[in-house]
Amino acid sequence: MKHRKWSELSIPERCAIVGAGLVQIGLAGGAWWDLSRRPADAVRGTKETWALVIAINFIGPLAYLRFGRKPIHPVDEPA
Repeated sequence: MKHRKWSELSIPERCAIVGAGLVQIGLAGGAWWDLSRRPADAVRGTKETWALVIAINFIGPLAYLRFGRKPIHPVDEPA
């Protein structure tokens, strides 16, 4: 497979690459934001490990969002 330069790509190909990059950045940013605000006891494993895992392509943020978080149960307020 021949590698092409950016200038050799069609407009739809460029848009697809930029779009995929924006999705990846959005997923990672959202996962890091959630991780930074979530208490350590509400995370499966260490926060440091998940911070590194989130940096892995699309898989890291999706893995954190699916498997890395424990459910947070709201505190029952007195009636």
